[in-house]
Amino acid sequence: MDRFTALLIVMVLVLLGIAGFIGYAFGLVTLLRIVLFLGYLGLAVISAFFVALLLYARSNYFLSALLSLIASGYAAYQCYTWQHPVHVAYITAAYIVVIAVGLWWISEPDLSLYERLRDAQALEKAGRYRAAARKYEKKKDYAKAAECYLKAGLQESAAWCYEKAEMYAKAAEIYERIAKDKEDKFYWKEAYEMYKKAGEHMEAAKCLEKYAEDEPWFWEDVAKIYEENGDVENARRAWQKALEYYLKEAEEEGVFWEDVAKIYEKLGEKERAREAMMKFAEYCENEAKSDPAWWKHVAEAYEVLGDSAKAKEAFERYNEYKHQH
Repeated sequence: MDRFTALLIVMVLVLLGIAGFIGYAFGLVTLLRIVLFLGYLGLAVISAFFVALLLYARSNYFLSALLSLIASGYAAYQCYTWQHPVHVAYITAAYIVVIAVGLWWISEPDLSLYERLRDAQALEKAGRYRAAARKYEKKKDYAKAAECYLKAGLQESAAWCYEKAEMYAKAAEIYERIAKDKEDKFYWKEAYEMYKKAGEHMEAAKCLEKYAEDEPWFWEDVAKIYEENGDVENARRAWQKALEYYLKEAEEEGVFWEDVAKIYEKLGEKERAREAMMKFAEYCENEAKSDPAWWKHVAEAYEVLGDSAKAKEAFERYNEYKHQH
């Protein structure tokens, strides 16, 4: 238990102890008066703050805050004098009703009073598809909610509901449609994720391929999906795209020569793979001059190249560095 939790528990126990003492020594009515007085006094202070703030902002909502200030201030006064305790009861009941209505109202945002009072089926029949969808969502009938969202023209909401209903292929189809309509590559990745969850790997690869046209570091993932599903031709094409990307990156940042080497290996170009791995080894040796931890990568590169002597020497340098740290 941390110190804050312990302190909180002690404070609660102290407050309960004080409340118990007051109730025992002065009676439960006195305890109730004190609790209500402090509560309404605090509410009055908060209401006064919002009255000033909303008045400064010239917001019409300041009238609600002013009404709360008057009600809570009067209730605090009555708790202190206890002349008309029934008024305190009325005000308390009014606050409870307001809070309940407020919670009910925010539970279904953006719906009219008519829509709030009708069920999902009635709203659907009346052609109020967006409202019906919200009601179906609340009932966790996500498939029906998705259908209504589609009728309302809210495709993203429909896709989200199909995802909640675990109807991933339908969600993917919607994201594909949105990607085409909006010409927004982001939705191709969403479609890929949904097809992947649906187990439709080839469709997933096609969508990810569209996304990779703008985000080329995903070509490698595209290639792996095609490869895993036996599509050799498309896998090779995707590996070639991934190679183009990594070659550009390697020219700027040498660490990517390892990725270039691996892709050349995939494509069966052994000599080019060896040349790329040599460049990676050189890059690692250069980095090892300032950071000896890189000797490990130097060793691994030379192991791939079949140069056991240089690999051994690099491992020795790496182990020496490890012992020192």
